[in-house]
Amino acid sequence: MYEERPSTTLPYVVVWRSVTPPGGGPKRIVPDGCLDIIWRDGTVFVAGPDTTAQVEPALPGRRYEALRFGAGTGPGVLGVPADELVDRRVPLDAMWPAAAVRAIAEADDPATALSEAVSRRWQGADRAMVTLAGAASAGLSVGSVAVRCGLSARQLQRRCTAAFGYGPKTLQRILRLQRALTLARSGRSFATVAVDAGYADQAHLAREVRAMAGVSLSALLR
Repeated sequence: MYEERPSTTLPYVVVWRSVTPPGGGPKRIVPDGCLDIIWRDGTVFVAGPDTTAQVEPALPGRRYEALRFGAGTGPGVLGVPADELVDRRVPLDAMWPAAAVRAIAEADDPATALSEAVSRRWQGADRAMVTLAGAASAGLSVGSVAVRCGLSARQLQRRCTAAFGYGPKTLQRILRLQRALTLARSGRSFATVAVDAGYADQAHLAREVRAMAGVSLSALLR
């Protein structure tokens, strides 16, 4: 069981919950340009922005409650630049006071406790990074993105890396992959997905999926 909803109090943040059902296989978590703060069966950790898929073991009944931070909003809350967390899973008490993390870990409603703790540390959204996320998701060139953000290419690289964990070209690849997955799940042919998501051709789509997800598109959809 998995469900998600936009936070009612935190812009660009998604609240999600999951319980692992019996008989399920390992879950492959594909890069999405976000970082998460996750409560999992009483432990609280940060899942940094990924460059390749992470595989989570399927333990029946395992429960998750979490916040996913879009548009580069997570690092301000954590007090750590995103590039220090790339492809890592880090205990939250490495960044926040242990007492604050313990209160979340022991809460009856971890998602609410997380939201309240984040609200107290909320730094707001960097408008340039919001613009970057939208432009990268739309598949615009890095030069066009820099112009939209009002930044030089060097400034864009530095701020994107701090906010998202990697530079704008990698962010574009990841968001293009997410766009392709959304299209593929709608039932479109892979050739159509490749064109509509902005790949050169179906072979290009296949290479990118395997590079970032570690499996073929067909296997990923299963």
